[in-house]
Amino acid sequence: MLDKIWRPDTYFFNGKHSHIHTLTVPNKLLRLDQDGGILYSMRLTIKATCPMELKNFPMDHQSCPLIIGSYGYTRGQLVYEWKGADDAVSFVPGMTLNQFDLISMRSRNLTYTRREGEFSVLHVAFNLKRHTGYFLIQVYVPCILIVVLSWVSFWIHREATSDRVGLCVTAVLTLSTISLDSRTDLPKVKYATALDWFLLMSFLYCIATLLEFAGVHYFTKVGSGEIPAMSEDEWEDIDDEAIADIEIDRITHDHDLPTSIHESNESLASEYPQSLTGGFRKRNVMICPIYNDPTHVFQAPSSHASTMERTTQTEPPIISKTKQMWLCFIGDDKFRKQRERDASSQKGARYINSVSLIDRIARVAFPMSFALFNLLYWLAYTMFKTDFSWTSVKG
Repeated sequence: MLDKIWRPDTYFFNGKHSHIHTLTVPNKLLRLDQDGGILYSMRLTIKATCPMELKNFPMDHQSCPLIIGSYGYTRGQLVYEWKGADDAVSFVPGMTLNQFDLISMRSRNLTYTRREGEFSVLHVAFNLKRHTGYFLIQVYVPCILIVVLSWVSFWIHREATSDRVGLCVTAVLTLSTISLDSRTDLPKVKYATALDWFLLMSFLYCIATLLEFAGVHYFTKVGSGEIPAMSEDEWEDIDDEAIADIEIDRITHDHDLPTSIHESNESLASEYPQSLTGGFRKRNVMICPIYNDPTHVFQAPSSHASTMERTTQTEPPIISKTKQMWLCFIGDDKFRKQRERDASSQKGARYINSVSLIDRIARVAFPMSFALFNLLYWLAYTMFKTDFSWTSVKG
């Protein structure tokens, strides 16, 4: 009897795959009313396309449409209408989705125009909100912990180069693994999502931690008295300068100074170790030994040694901090040698393994800036409200 009744050629405009349930018999219902009305029902499973905007992923809202209409009958021949405006589409209570919460549903009658004419269609939109719990546990919390873990290097002595570099490199590689895993099931879109921005900022903080240590190593390593091994040419330059300075001192002491001062200088010179031969330092003499004990302090010479100050030596010109940073950045060899000489000849107490000023600043600047970034990030994406709009119908 069902085959003798006319039925419209209904199809789903955005359907990709459909399945008619046939267990144990085809799930169809046909009912005839006394006034001639016909009720025809069928149980279907539809897999439809849903265009998504993923810029706010995973804090995004999506509106997935389902469009129903006739394939061959125009509006003049067949009209589709929802039965009832409020309860036209219902959702089974207790049904849940893995990644989304169903916020609302909206339905409307629509006329769709194509080359063959105007067609009557039914349009329903399912407004969804994505769950963020999975991404918080699998991506956000691990990334935050990795970034915080990379800051441990700020409390490691700057002499422990391998430890600090290894910690930062491990953090970067771990973030790379998390980033690749998080995008496995996502479509390849041309724009960056909210998750991509967070991963990118985490990368930048870990790389900035590594670059911070590079700055500590470059700017303050020499200043701490830890002098790298010098080549023969560098030693010859230092020897020549030392010989010239002492020759000038001898001339000054012999002609200008009183006899009492001259005698005191000779007695003072006898107190120094015999490591200076011919007025210059030997190559086998360590300029500034390094001790593992961070409390070790170099003691300044006695106060009467100030009489040895050279009267004819001119003070080196004062270089501005901006110029010093530029010379360090370009790797000026002359400036590096001058820093080494200043460090080796500096008087006064000097703490070995002392904490760098850059590290002290980074201990405060990095956590505060990262906390501010997280505050702005979560406020921007959680407080952002998406206005649902109807999607265009495509046949």
